[in-house]
Amino acid sequence: MSVTGITTDARLQRAYAWRDRIEDAICDEVREWEHGTILRAHRYPSYYRYNFVRIAGEPELGVADLANVADEALHGLEHRRLDFDRADAGEALRGELHAAGWRSMRTILMRHEGPLPRAAQVALEEVGYDEVRALRDRWHAEDFDIPQPEQFYAAAREVALRHDARVLAVRGERGKPVGFAQLERSGGSAEIVQVYVLPDHRGAGIGTAITTAAIHAAGEVEDLWIAADDEGRPQELYRRLGFEPLWATIEFLLLP
Repeated sequence: MSVTGITTDARLQRAYAWRDRIEDAICDEVREWEHGTILRAHRYPSYYRYNFVRIAGEPELGVADLANVADEALHGLEHRRLDFDRADAGEALRGELHAAGWRSMRTILMRHEGPLPRAAQVALEEVGYDEVRALRDRWHAEDFDIPQPEQFYAAAREVALRHDARVLAVRGERGKPVGFAQLERSGGSAEIVQVYVLPDHRGAGIGTAITTAAIHAAGEVEDLWIAADDEGRPQELYRRLGFEPLWATIEFLLLP
């Protein structure tokens, strides 16, 4: 499925290269600052993932200073976002940022290094991007506690299709999708960027089935990535399917 027998340092370099390739394809402004990088995608101002301040290493700045940097770098946007390349560096400021209204998520990037899992025994089908719109809205509401803005959905859709997004879904008894996975590509690598199952259908193996289907759909690639909540259960599922944890980061988001 992917290249094996490479060192951890080499795998990390591949992870950095994958991240940079995805961002460079979307961001029209990438500029260095004293403690990292500022990235903007002016075509997609509401897309948090491509409009943020990256912090590399330990910035030796307090919460107020980092908030000022974000205010200046992301001027004109409704949100503010700080991404720490080192989870431990961001963790040290987590309490203060939470107190100031920022929400956080620890994420771990995982690389597929195991054998192909057995094909899922659940009926799946490839569907159009918009056919799982209701599931995307539910996922967004679970993560952000607010309805998904239409402009954000439009931006996410356009970006996903630029990355040749494929959507695999499982339908429920009434024929409507109850879970989906999304696979995207760039160069010779791919990433499973979303896996979501409706809450009342969890625990029945659907998450395993659609993730397995996405792994098979990726085919022969240099690297297959998936990002998991470092504090949630999906990481264990992905481990069972052959993904190995590689790189932990933490992001902070301030919404209006």
